[in-house]
Amino acid sequence: MTKNTIENITEAPDTELARAATELVRDTASELVYHHSRRVYFFGAARGRDRGLSFDPELLYVGAMFHDLGLGEAHRTSGRRFEVDGADAARRFLQAHGVPEDSVRRVWTAIALHTTPGIPEFMEPEVALVTAGVEYDVLGIGYHDLAPEHRDAITALHPRPDFKRRILESFTEGIAPKPDTTFGNIKADVLRHFVPGFVPGDFVETVQNSAWPE
Repeated sequence: MTKNTIENITEAPDTELARAATELVRDTASELVYHHSRRVYFFGAARGRDRGLSFDPELLYVGAMFHDLGLGEAHRTSGRRFEVDGADAARRFLQAHGVPEDSVRRVWTAIALHTTPGIPEFMEPEVALVTAGVEYDVLGIGYHDLAPEHRDAITALHPRPDFKRRILESFTEGIAPKPDTTFGNIKADVLRHFVPGFVPGDFVETVQNSAWPE
């Protein structure tokens, strides 16, 4: 079983597909999202090694790099959850590079579910580890499980200055134009904090007020 070392903690796949993914995200996403996405890969891969999981580094890398692409301005009028927009962008990218459909499905699922706690951890390693990387970088879940020198090596390569404020601002900008897509998911909390007058959907009221007579 491969262990985390100071040598491998910041190793990313060096393949044509991975390089193309890096170039696309650098060209289309903000600097904030680019550095965050790279950290998501490194933290996710580190968590995978710690758990003894066998994962495809290339697929995990693409999932991590595309996971927040749906927050971009190009997707703000789609009317769909930003996770689906990012997943669809990754699917188009992978299909254009001739990646097998089962691999495409794993990456699509990893991105689509990365804000849905309690499910990805029971799925394929690539799905589980995109979420694990996101949870580590954004929420600090498992923060002390990585050696400080490993965490420091990753953040030295991809710093996170003022990250808490900036990522919440990025979430708000990406989701506020389509608030209905937050029904039943954690991004409703973002709009509740940062968009005056936002009223989140209520599941109980939706049931009680449905067209059914009883």
